[in-house]
Amino acid sequence: MRLPRLTPRQWIGWFGFAMVFLLTAATAVWRGDILRAGLDPQVPFQTYAPPPAPDYGAPAAWVLRDARAPGAGNAAVFFVHSTTYEGGRHWNGPVGTAKGERWLREVVIPNYAGPFARAGAVSAPRYRQASLYTRLTLREDARDARAFAYQDIVAAFEAWLERHPEGPIVLAGVEQGGELVERLARERVATDPSLRERLAAVYLIDVVVAASGLSPALPACGRRDQAGCVVAFSPVGDGNDGAARRRLRRALVWDARGRLVELEDRRPVCVNPLTGSTDTSPAPARAHRGATNATGLEWGAHPALMTREVAAQCRDGLLRHTEPDLESFRETGSWADRRKSRPYNLFYGDLEADVQTRLAAWRATAPA
Repeated sequence: MRLPRLTPRQWIGWFGFAMVFLLTAATAVWRGDILRAGLDPQVPFQTYAPPPAPDYGAPAAWVLRDARAPGAGNAAVFFVHSTTYEGGRHWNGPVGTAKGERWLREVVIPNYAGPFARAGAVSAPRYRQASLYTRLTLREDARDARAFAYQDIVAAFEAWLERHPEGPIVLAGVEQGGELVERLARERVATDPSLRERLAAVYLIDVVVAASGLSPALPACGRRDQAGCVVAFSPVGDGNDGAARRRLRRALVWDARGRLVELEDRRPVCVNPLTGSTDTSPAPARAHRGATNATGLEWGAHPALMTREVAAQCRDGLLRHTEPDLESFRETGSWADRRKSRPYNLFYGDLEADVQTRLAAWRATAPA
């Protein structure tokens, strides 16, 4: 069968169609690389001029400043939020960018600071956070940017301590915030006996923490009714072995000199929020105190909790958990949004109950 002869115009049309098809296919394959490259500041961190530092004596430097929910207790909670600035021009985001502020107030605060609302007065500093791009690469520039953010957290913590000179304290951080709170707890709290005496617990959520990096003075929590210890976990879906391998391969942890280095053969810490302990036995869904999607909820409003939805087990240093088959717990948003902390909290009720139990344990042993 003879093929029909094509006119020049038809040849041009077919060529154009083929080019569109190839470009579409290439974009699908390399879309992540293209979007990631768009977040690269394209300047060495050593020559980068960061935004001005926040003034932690001013209310504007805090997204929450001693915020209290109805019925809150007498603890003071220092909470450090996760990554909200995506990148582009800056290695470390300016405080208060419109898009980052919206994600912070609508997603991060209600889902991750919310579990601590009834413990007491919650304070959350704004800070010159490392961009999302720094969490997508192992470049030295990115590590330097992540380490740079620590100076703001130390300054915010000192200002916060001045307002809270006594009583029980709780430290909590999510993702990048957990990374920074881990170093703060080790370098500032573990070395100060007066602060250790006041500490109910440290919560490091959605972050890989090396067991060797914890101070002996602030160990991982071995049981639910233990005070003055660290609850740390990095959650990954039970059936997602690829994500688990990537999480460990890309993990950076602090060394003794305050540098971020590869995890390598260090053992990660995993405290199961369902049991409040380092026990590696599977915790069944009947022990689950409640997941929620609190996005958009006003501060102080308590979300509806869906209990008995998630089973979890500490395995190979990660918290492997089942995924609830519910619409409100499905990944949504842009490519960048899906690389931030989840816009819901599978362990909201577990963390809420855990901090209350540890505060009770602290009060039982606190000096009169």
